[in-house]
Amino acid sequence: MMQRSALVLFSGGQDSTTCLAHALARYERVETLAFDYRQRHIVELQSRLNVLREIKAQFPHWAHKLGQDHLLDLGVLGSVSETSLTRDMAFKMEASGLPNTFVPGRNLLFLTLAAALAYRRDLQVLVTGVCETDFSGYPDCRDDTMKAMQLALSLGMDRRILIETPLMWIDKAATWQLAQDLGGTALVDLIAEHTHTCYLGERTQRHAWGWGCGQCPACSLRAQGWQRWRLQAGV
Repeated sequence: MMQRSALVLFSGGQDSTTCLAHALARYERVETLAFDYRQRHIVELQSRLNVLREIKAQFPHWAHKLGQDHLLDLGVLGSVSETSLTRDMAFKMEASGLPNTFVPGRNLLFLTLAAALAYRRDLQVLVTGVCETDFSGYPDCRDDTMKAMQLALSLGMDRRILIETPLMWIDKAATWQLAQDLGGTALVDLIAEHTHTCYLGERTQRHAWGWGCGQCPACSLRAQGWQRWRLQAGV
């Protein structure tokens, strides 16, 4: 059966915005979903609305495909998490070898709730921006995790649930290139200006690659990817 609809896990960051563009180019109906889990960078929840507004305004051939936007309260995740994304603490590596930006169970909960919403909304594909190539070492971003979740959700809901991961095997430089391929310079500029990725929620410093503190792990990955992409693209 040909898949015609998708639910994009859309935080309003670079990765999820690129995934949204991917879905809009591919599917006839696309809805979006975000979570308020009391993240320090909660400013992303406003940024995502700005991104949706700009996509509708700048890409009219996609605008009619954009359906309902959803925001779910997942405060319980913040209350059980002792991480630098949900507490005011410095970024560091833990004894486990994982960064303290890892929120245990986050993507597992996100996908479970997304699948439940997709079931109710009759959406066939879940699109998420996880990747193994240029990531922070999160085990819930791995391809094996996504495949296991796809199987578990499909069995548990007695309906085929597809999890699509457009960024799984590409790095941040290639993510910028994918945005260029999908929406040209207009999409690249939109991502730089309106998306939010900085873990500290900093939106007073504007860099070539976008707003952010420039120092946190998310900013560092984004900036390095931008520089590599510009070199590779010769722009």
